[in-house]
Amino acid sequence: MLDTPKKPDTAAPKVSFVSLGCPKALVDSERIITRLRAEGYELSREHAGSDLVIVNTCGFLDSAKAESLGAIGKALKENGKVIVTGCMGAEPENITAAYPDVLAITGPQQYESVLDAVHRAAPPRHDPFLDLLPPEGIKLTPRHYAYLKISEGCNHRCTFCIIPKLRGDLVSRPAGDVLREAERLAAAGVKELLVISQDTSAYGTDLKYATSTWRGREVKAKFLDLSEALGELGIWVRMHYVYPYPHVDDVIPLMADRKILPYLDIPFQHASPDVLRRMKRPAHQEKTLERIARWRDICPDITLRSTFIVGFPGETDADFEYLLQWLEEASLDRVGCFKFEPVRGAPANELDGVVPDDVKEERWHRFMQAQQVISARRLKRKVGTRQQVIIDSVGPSVAKGRSMADAPEIDGAVYVASRRPMRVGEIATVKIERADAYDLHGTAAGF
Repeated sequence: MLDTPKKPDTAAPKVSFVSLGCPKALVDSERIITRLRAEGYELSREHAGSDLVIVNTCGFLDSAKAESLGAIGKALKENGKVIVTGCMGAEPENITAAYPDVLAITGPQQYESVLDAVHRAAPPRHDPFLDLLPPEGIKLTPRHYAYLKISEGCNHRCTFCIIPKLRGDLVSRPAGDVLREAERLAAAGVKELLVISQDTSAYGTDLKYATSTWRGREVKAKFLDLSEALGELGIWVRMHYVYPYPHVDDVIPLMADRKILPYLDIPFQHASPDVLRRMKRPAHQEKTLERIARWRDICPDITLRSTFIVGFPGETDADFEYLLQWLEEASLDRVGCFKFEPVRGAPANELDGVVPDDVKEERWHRFMQAQQVISARRLKRKVGTRQQVIIDSVGPSVAKGRSMADAPEIDGAVYVASRRPMRVGEIATVKIERADAYDLHGTAAGF
């Protein structure tokens, strides 16, 4: 009697994925996951039982490196087969010193190297032509919003930053490629695009603003032209990481006309001219406050968010007081603040005038207290108004969402009471009834 031939193992290999760091790293993760799913790999939420683990690391701050190393250690303990990618992979010796048993280490944006390592560790067992994959790819964000990365790298050499060392100089995507991706996302139900890069307003400078075809016409790889084209999609478009170059002024009328959201995320980092020089910040202008006033003249409800660093080497008491005064005059809507933290390889580490940790802590608290007053004041002005709110989550009687002034994860929220069931992803009209330091509370208007 003949033995029945053993049926080949056709189970799809399982990959557990850890994504750390900024939204740009999240987009890298999405691209890797999209490729894996296209080749028939399954994704798992558990390290144990998976064929391998991929950890996309962040290597910007020492605290982020520690988090990344912790994630690698956890994956090795629970699984044993780990591939490391991302910014920390640009300095692999830091990883191998702690964990010599990782299968492979690649730097940021090295998608092919990641896939090659996966293929070696867990070869695909399928026919890729039979796999189903959504045209927008696999997303790690909720269905109703998505990040849209328009370029990689950065041409600036800020003294506190090692991003150019990790990710290289600016490399912009052709406008047609960006817009086709945006169209696919909109067609898949995305209601809000968050445009990201390391330097969004420098988009296309490396391409000399070359044109590419979209919808039968030529579109320049230029910040204004891309913004105008994205505005044709009929969904929310939110701009992040925009350096305040002069040509940014040209985009403000698009915000006033609601072609794109009236929202600018500008990383000012400081206000003192002396500190900014030590930081080697690009595009700093002495008349920034005047430009902010002009923006508000053109688009009165524009939301301005920014991030700042306190305790930078050489920051004096006078510099910090200058920053607090500037903050009051600028009256920014949304602000984040970080205590300076040395990053290995950053030129700032060699600067004189190290600020003691207790002084950093005291300045951080004073800064945040000052901004809390400003934020509460600006939010109070919205009480009694009607705001468009995109719903992120729903509860039995109150839903949580965001207005045009609120980006996910980093800004405040709008808590919405409603007599009708609300749906995640819907954009509702909400009457604002109350404000606190960072959030708004209101009631859904109409049915």
